[in-house]
Amino acid sequence: MRTLYLRICATTVLVMMISSFIAFIAANTYYQYNLKPYNDNKVTHMAEQIKAFYEDNPEIDLYAYLENIGKLGYQFYLVNNQEEGAFYGPGFRDKNIDQDTITHVLKGSVYHGIIQFPTGLFITGFFDNTLKNTIGVPLEVNGKTYAMFIRPNLEIQFGEMRIFFALLILLSIILSIIFVLISTRYVVKPIVKLTEATKMLARGKYNIKLDFRRRDEIGTLASHFSVMAKSIGQLEEMRQEFVSNVSHEIQSPLASIQGFSHTLLSKDLPEEQRREYLLIIEDESRRMSQLSKQLLTLASLDKEEAILEMTAFDVSSQIRQVLFMTEWNWREKEIAIKMELPETYVKGDSKLLYQVWVNLITNSIKFTEEGGTISLHVWQENKTCTVEIQDTGIGIAESDLPHIFQRFYRSDKSRNRKEGSSGLGLSIVDKIVEMHQGHIEVKSDLGQGTTFRIHLPTE
Repeated sequence: MRTLYLRICATTVLVMMISSFIAFIAANTYYQYNLKPYNDNKVTHMAEQIKAFYEDNPEIDLYAYLENIGKLGYQFYLVNNQEEGAFYGPGFRDKNIDQDTITHVLKGSVYHGIIQFPTGLFITGFFDNTLKNTIGVPLEVNGKTYAMFIRPNLEIQFGEMRIFFALLILLSIILSIIFVLISTRYVVKPIVKLTEATKMLARGKYNIKLDFRRRDEIGTLASHFSVMAKSIGQLEEMRQEFVSNVSHEIQSPLASIQGFSHTLLSKDLPEEQRREYLLIIEDESRRMSQLSKQLLTLASLDKEEAILEMTAFDVSSQIRQVLFMTEWNWREKEIAIKMELPETYVKGDSKLLYQVWVNLITNSIKFTEEGGTISLHVWQENKTCTVEIQDTGIGIAESDLPHIFQRFYRSDKSRNRKEGSSGLGLSIVDKIVEMHQGHIEVKSDLGQGTTFRIHLPTE
């Protein structure tokens, strides 16, 4: 199994090796085209100075002179036209040189062996200790012409430095690899913890704390992961609560239906009581049907399967239709309806928004006492349409207001159950308004009534 740690380490070491190879090639190329001519000129100048000093002072012993200079870090080869030669200073690794080259120098030409040395891929010619890799100049000795070949002895001049730089490079590579291994573990460690946290999340453990005090991308990832885990945990709690509520809501009417059905099997039951039990069974069946429809609606909205069919329509006309549909309910309770519904067009899904007005107006009728008042007001400001539905009903306690859009939440459980409420209507309203990029405001005082304001964009 290739871990991220090994991948990063291997990649880094590979990059170091490739970089070192490219750097060596670049340095060798720089030497061949820049330093090589410079070194040739520098050694040529040295050879001319050594030659000039001797020719200006012919009384000195040439052989002792060359031997002493050789001790200072130079290598010499002195040869005449009869191929009689001698070496001074440290010896050459390769002492072969063409006779044509010697003859060429004896005739007065300068031999530039350094710049003419063959170019190799991994060979810097200046360090190659061969007789061909020298500078040759003619030298007059007692009326005879000699060919003097010279080059610096790099073993003496740079021997320690070469060892020093070799050790420096070797230590740099070793320390770099060690630091890469350590730093990579530091980089990968949070990712390992994130992987473990992901496994915990997959096992259903959502209380995960990742204490990463980092301000880089990994720290941001850990922070977002913690937020995600917390959100998933909350969603799981909501799911469990939702399942529990649905089970309870279904179990309650089923128990009633089962109980009263069993009672109806009794032959001695009076007709009036039998009719009463049948009505209860009908009401409970209707409540189950309403619950199932609302659950399907919420499921569809949550999955966003219901693609909004956006059209422009008169929202005031739609609200009048809802009032007409519920007329029997509010007239039976002698509720006064106040309307201010000017023609106002919004762009939205008319079917879904119709369900919003049905839920809100039905709730107002349901929780408004006989002889109460419901006011409906529509107006437009800039590009926002506001629908206000106000009633003089029982109101909502201040402590309940933040929770009224939660699924299955009831501010007065006994009354809502009596009224046949499932606790899903306002959740559906909130979801539909949210899908239309709108929002809802609620104001209510217990015993004084409730006001809903729905703000919708008109375009």
